[in-house]
Amino acid sequence: MSAIDRILARALAGERLGLEDGLALFESDEVEKIGHAADQIMKRWHPEPITTFVIGRNINYTNVCDTYCRFCAFYRPPGHPEGYVLPNEVIFQKIQETVDVGGTEILMQGGTHPDLPFGYYLNLLREIKRRFPQIHIHSFSPAEIWKMVEVSGLSLEEVIRQLKEAGLDSIPGGGAEILDDRTRLRISRKKGSWTKWMEVMQTAHRLGLHTTATMVIGFGETLEERVLHLLRIRQAQDETRGFLAFIVWTFQPENTRLPREKLPPEEYLKAVAISRLMLDNIPNFQSSWVTMGPEIGKLSLSYGCNDFGSTMIEENVVSAAACTHKVNTNLILRLIREAGKIPAQRNTRYEILRVFREGETVERDFVMQN
Repeated sequence: MSAIDRILARALAGERLGLEDGLALFESDEVEKIGHAADQIMKRWHPEPITTFVIGRNINYTNVCDTYCRFCAFYRPPGHPEGYVLPNEVIFQKIQETVDVGGTEILMQGGTHPDLPFGYYLNLLREIKRRFPQIHIHSFSPAEIWKMVEVSGLSLEEVIRQLKEAGLDSIPGGGAEILDDRTRLRISRKKGSWTKWMEVMQTAHRLGLHTTATMVIGFGETLEERVLHLLRIRQAQDETRGFLAFIVWTFQPENTRLPREKLPPEEYLKAVAISRLMLDNIPNFQSSWVTMGPEIGKLSLSYGCNDFGSTMIEENVVSAAACTHKVNTNLILRLIREAGKIPAQRNTRYEILRVFREGETVERDFVMQN
């Protein structure tokens, strides 16, 4: 039995994998074998052949940002002529369009705008909930929340508490990148230590908000940093149990100030599979079709993913890096079926709202546009 076979056998027997195990897996080229083991673990969490997705919209309420990440093609510095803050009425119209096609989730994210007062976010949340009480607001990355702490002078806990009271339902895992300070200081010096990202997440968990966790590979990080990232997520999940899902994607270098070669699909699939094997306490793994494309997204359903993520009626951040894979709901249904799975619409809490019978489609789909 090879070293990789022994590691996979231990994972399948329920043993926790450690740093050396993770390194060996990342160094291996036996991607299909690792993926098969991850698929078996996924099926223990989700024995039914169902792949879920959520009908949601990304709303990038502002592109003004003073964090200046080298890998971001979306932001504009304060004072830039192309900087914007969407009027509230535009945001409400985008949410109405989402509700009209059966959407249940709004993911609002923007830059760390230094001139938006904390009251802006609270008033926006209250107005959204007043108009759309049924919509789940899955919004604001840890970097944005730390900016709210800075402009308000309040504690992190108080900021999150007030956001929750105003209508925030959960927090997305954006901005994790790689949870190791060597790489973070190189690619996003002003975003702060990895522990600051984690502090937001664990504080939110303690206050009753669920979150997701992410990992972006392809920055030139070491394999050890990838494994440390996974171990740190796993430890935090042991402590607060608030991560509902994990998402891996690859760095998209176009139009950024961080020239790198794009990682091949095999590296993405291997990272997804290893993450599923190591993160034994997170139930849901999302496919990242928006960066990898629908076909690789479909393939990831055999490498540990049980969820196809969001329909993303609108998406501007990844698109700014010239990565513009688009799918609508009926295409998602087809891709899931082609993977041999049964498609089901879920909400942000991963509760199934509707299982689609064979051949069944949605009557009102949306036209993708940015």
